[in-house]
Amino acid sequence: MKYFALIITFLFINLNPKTDKITGRYNYLIEDNNTYILKDKITFNDSIFAFDNKYMPKGKVSYGDVIILDNFINTDLIISISKDQIKKDTIDFYMHDKKSSSVNYLDISSGKGKLIKIK
Repeated sequence: MKYFALIITFLFINLNPKTDKITGRYNYLIEDNNTYILKDKITFNDSIFAFDNKYMPKGKVSYGDVIILDNFINTDLIISISKDQIKKDTIDFYMHDKKSSSVNYLDISSGKGKLIKIK
């Protein structure tokens, strides 16, 4: 009976781990002079994202306390998204420049924008 209870407990523990991930297609808009400009469409699949424009690079999504999109448009641009934004249809994000003079480039935002889910 002890072993049965242990097996059931381990099954529940292993079946429940759920990490929230960004999935699906989004329009991405960048703020410029207090207006949002539609740039392109982006598709998220697990830990990789790709633009509809074939000439744009694919990038990696890192999930932690803050979600980081690495290699966004170019190799020097990083996008940060607050973890509480994932469940929303409109996700606010901040852009950061890796070549910033700051010690931690995530401390200084070089721009912001929105990802709007395409249904």
